[in-house]
Amino acid sequence: MNEKTKEVEKGKDVKKSESRHSLTSFEDMDQLFDEFLSRNWLSPVHFNWPTKRLLRSTLGTKLPNVDIIDRDKEILVKAEIPGYDKNDLKVSMTDKTVTIKGDTSKEEKEEKGDYFRREITKGSFSRIVSLPCEVDYEKAKSSFNNGVLELTVPKTKPVKQHEIKI
Repeated sequence: MNEKTKEVEKGKDVKKSESRHSLTSFEDMDQLFDEFLSRNWLSPVHFNWPTKRLLRSTLGTKLPNVDIIDRDKEILVKAEIPGYDKNDLKVSMTDKTVTIKGDTSKEEKEEKGDYFRREITKGSFSRIVSLPCEVDYEKAKSSFNNGVLELTVPKTKPVKQHEIKI
């Protein structure tokens, strides 16, 4: 044996490695519940709420991005819903909320000699958005072009914003 081998045997150059394993989805959920139910879960500094992107990838849902634009006399709601046809969508409203639901199903089939391929894709979502003020939902106008849903809804009362000096 040479000197390097003796040093390794004595433990001088040997570093203890930590075993690492990836968490299973059950362990991920346990960790999420442990963080949620910890003593300081109400404190925003200590609580690590999962981001929208993490929830989407974990739960497998695809929620549309929604913009709400508050104009003088109306509210404009824009939702990006790519891959859906307007017949796949259902929109409902109250005086303070908008609910957008989508359900789609596509099936592709290909046969060439010994080759056979069949893919079925299904998707659905439901998103409820709160509006900044009361609206007259009976006078709502909607359009759907190139995967973008636009709802224009008049306000029941014009709401003026007041600037507060600091």
